[in-house]
Formats: sequence, C-alpha cells, structure tokens
Amino acid sequence: MPSLKDLRNRISSVKATQKITKAMQMVAAAKLRRAQTAAEAARPYAERMEAVLANVAGGLTSGGPALLSGNGRDDVHLLVVCTAERGLCGAFNSSIARLARDRANTLMAQGKTVKILCVGKKGYDLLRRQFEKQIVELIELRSVRQIGFDNADAIGKKIIAMFEAGEFDVATLFFSRFRSVIAQIPTALQIIPAQVPAAASGASAASYDYEPEESEILATLLPRNISVQVFRALLENAASEQGARMSSMDNATRNAGEMIKKQTIIYNRSRQAMITKELIEIISGAEAL
Repeated sequence: MPSLKDLRNRISSVKATQKITKAMQMVAAAKLRRAQTAAEAARPYAERMEAVLANVAGGLTSGGPALLSGNGRDDVHLLVVCTAERGLCGAFNSSIARLARDRANTLMAQGKTVKILCVGKKGYDLLRRQFEKQIVELIELRSVRQIGFDNADAIGKKIIAMFEAGEFDVATLFFSRFRSVIAQIPTALQIIPAQVPAAASGASAASYDYEPEESEILATLLPRNISVQVFRALLENAASEQGARMSSMDNATRNAGEMIKKQTIIYNRSRQAMITKELIEIISGAEAL
C-alpha cells in the first residue's frame, strides 16, 4: 500500500496535469474559431471550382488534358496523406492514416504500385511502420504558424511535377473534413485525374461558348484546382485537429478530476486508518500500564 507521501505526490501530479489539459483545451477552443471560419470560407470556392471544371469539360469533344482524362494507365497510385504535425488530438491522425492504410492495402492486393506523400509528421510516423519503402517524401509544416495558399500551391506543383515525370498514374488526397467539434470525417478525394460531378453533361455545357478553347481554359484551371483542393484539405485538417484536440483535452480534464477524487478518497482512508492505528496503540499502551 502506498504511503501518504506517495498519495500526496500522485494527487499533486494529477492536478498539475489537469491544469495543462485545461489550458490546452482553452487554447484549442480559441484556435478552433479561426480555423473553422477559414475552412468554411474555403468550401464554396472549391465547390464552385469543381462546377466550373465540370461545365468546361462538358463541352470538350476530345479527351482533354492529362490532368482531367489521365494518362490511360492505372498501375501506380500516389496517396497524398495530410495529417497534423502534433499529437494529443484524439483519433484525428490515426483515422486519416487508417483510411490511407486500408486504401494502400487494397491497391497492393490488386497488384498496383503504391507511393505515399506525407504532409504532416504524424501521418509519416503512423505509416512508416508498414509502408516505409512506399513513402517517397515527407513535407513538414511545423514552422508554418498559419496555413496559406502558398503552402498548398507548393504541394500542388510538386504533385503535378511528379505526374508529368510519369511517377504515378492516379493521385488521391486524404484529409479529415470538419463537421463539428466531436465529428471529423476522414475523406479520400481523387485529384488526378480530376473527378467532375456526374450532374454535368455535354448538353448543359453546349449552351456556353468559351474563348479561348475549352482545352486552353482547362490547362490553366486544372493545376489551379489541385492547389485549391490541397488548400481546402489543409484548412479542413486545421479545423478538425483543433476540434479533436479540444474534445480530447476536455475528456482528459474530466478524467483527471475523477482520478483526483479517487486518490483523495484513498488518501483520506489511509490517513484515517493510520490515525486509528496510532490511537489503538496509545490506548493499548495505557491499559497495559
């Protein structure tokens, strides 16, 4: 049985941890407001970009650029896994890594070649245990205090350069879509070849006359769309990370409170038992005299 000093040390240690988790919860709540606003503001632009691409692609008479129609092969897949740089955010990182891991295992079982581009240190740490040979590069955003379009544009250009060099045939983006503080949805989005909405058809796009030609417009819009989708993924991840961290730190704070109560009860019982034992010894000694 631990001594009273050990119990006091345990209680003080848990109280210190509780203060840290409470502070982290408040910081995450403050960051969540800004991250959620940025993520929600980026959604209409990204969705409208997809609609414009669908309308322009609907008027094509040929296959279009390679970023839209692909290179005709489906042998090498690039998985762009976007996660956080830090932990202590519940199952946020592991849920994205699990979705990417399942997709990689499925593709490899079909005889496909899988390459992984990790954006974020935690995704790299989770995936390298099983797919160390498949990971081609790690892009860290640890030094970036606030995600900007320049960060996403650099990643998008790297993906396009790899595609033009023939390093892969299909690219899929993995991130977590923010729904609420307690709900983040792991999402897989194919970005090369671009997926246009099924609602778009040639009949609806035929009423538009484009100048320059549709192929020239797509040659400009498609690379931009990849950077936009990566930027959207990074913003969704930022909001999801803070929401998950806020929820996990709230649970940790409440668990620490329950642990303090249990340890305090044990401490009081042990202290009372020692006092009772000392009283019994005193009374017994007095009676013996």
